[in-house]
Formats: sequence, C-alpha cells, structure tokens
Amino acid sequence: MARREVLVQLDDDLVEQLDALATDLGTNRSELMRRGAQAVLDAEGLATADRQLRVAYLRRPADPALVQSARRLAAESAPAW
Repeated sequence: MARREVLVQLDDDLVEQLDALATDLGTNRSELMRRGAQAVLDAEGLATADRQLRVAYLRRPADPALVQSARRLAAESAPAW
C-alpha cells in the first residue's frame, strides 16, 4: 500500500509518551500513529452504525411481542452464575 508523509504537530509530552509506548511495544511512533488513526476511524464507523440503528428503531420500533419473547427466551436460557 502506498504511503504519504503527513506533518502532524504534537506537544513534547505527547511525543515522549508515544515514544515510550512504542519502545515498550517494540514498534515505532509512526506505527502507533497509524494504529491510532485507524482506531479513530473504526470507532467513528461503529458510532455511525449505532446512530443509524437507533434512528431505524425510532422509525419502526420492535414489535412488543417479539421483545417479550426475546426476554423470556433470554431468561430461560441464561446460565445460572
């Protein structure tokens, strides 16, 4: 995959923390930044999907009989902790 160099400004404390973590993990700062960027994108994707699901339920709420059946099934099949 092609990569592009991107300038990112960080304060000294954050750079030191990233460098220490990179050393602990046996990687480098750039890899941590890539992982961090991907984590932000993944989290936003999940948040968007969650918002869309909530909107869908507001448009068409679950059938109360289905909810009741699911509750009963869950109560009957849940392990005794």
